[in-house]
Amino acid sequence: MLRQSCSHLRSAFLLSRLPWLPVFLLCAASLLSTDFKCTQGMQVTSTGPQTIQKAEGESVTLGCSYTPSPSDTGELDIEWSVVSPDTTQKDQMLMSYTSGTKYVHGNHALAKGLSFAAQDPSMGDASLFISLLSPAQSATYQCKVKKSPGVDMRKVSLVVMVKPSVPKCWAEGGELVGKAVSLHCNSARGSTPLTYMWRRESTGPIPAPATQNSVTGELKISNHSGSFAGIYLCEVNNAVGAEHCRINLKANKPPNRAAVIVGTIVGSLLLIFILLVFAGLLYWKLSNIRRYEKEFSNEIREDVPPPESRPVSRHTSHSVSRHPQVTYCQVGGTEVSSFNGGGTNTPSGNSHGHTPVKCTPAEYDRKYGYAV
Repeated sequence: MLRQSCSHLRSAFLLSRLPWLPVFLLCAASLLSTDFKCTQGMQVTSTGPQTIQKAEGESVTLGCSYTPSPSDTGELDIEWSVVSPDTTQKDQMLMSYTSGTKYVHGNHALAKGLSFAAQDPSMGDASLFISLLSPAQSATYQCKVKKSPGVDMRKVSLVVMVKPSVPKCWAEGGELVGKAVSLHCNSARGSTPLTYMWRRESTGPIPAPATQNSVTGELKISNHSGSFAGIYLCEVNNAVGAEHCRINLKANKPPNRAAVIVGTIVGSLLLIFILLVFAGLLYWKLSNIRRYEKEFSNEIREDVPPPESRPVSRHTSHSVSRHPQVTYCQVGGTEVSSFNGGGTNTPSGNSHGHTPVKCTPAEYDRKYGYAV
């Protein structure tokens, strides 16, 4: 009697500490009394990287190998789409395979150069091939394989990057010994992040005092000396490519200040001398021109004859020279006129005893312009 009481008390204690035990025992009994049929459905078996980085202009294959189950007896349906980053928007269909026919959906930039990698996608390979990649094709792609009742899918992120362009190398600071010098390297094109690295190709590594920035591409030398001289190479790279450029860094001695001052003074004096010579030549040239003009004027005056000296007045001389005197003579009742320099003309017939001829000089009338 005491044993039964102790057994009941022990059972009650175990049930109170483990309340799930009756449920577990009940489920175990149910499983033992029921025959379940477990089958495995469609499976996408590709195990490549989930993120792929490629350079612009290259090609890529997005893997999507699959294995159907014997119980998958429906029609095979394969879909490739671009997953929308906005969960409220639909995914964008790119390609599909249904009933033995391939379809390309849309003519947008993402659909350019797309094709199935396998000639027959129904043979277990639904991989997508993309040729001539462009940055616009960077996206998350989804492969969905369905054969009722089985269905499975896989997502792959594709990042199309631009290779760095050939960088340009140059130096700032004059390459003078004792001065600060900076070497710069810059690539005009390329997907970020770009990483710059300087190294010296000749005479060993770069001395420790020099510092370089891998983001900006600057190599700074605070106190330049002959130990830094040499050929330097700058390499720029990102995840899909690399380029480089070279520069020859020299160590030039600073110019002598005394020589510079002397040279400046000599140059200034030489310039002043040249200006004075030029001014002298200009003055000599102008003097010769003026002397020639004066001599030519004197020669013209010597060639002109002097005016005739007459005892008449200036007014009379002018009138006589310009207008000859007209004389009217009365001969036998007939008036005869003659031109001469002035005075009275006596006809030749007077010597034969004829009637004397009286001649009267005419006056020149300036108002009318003829003799009256």
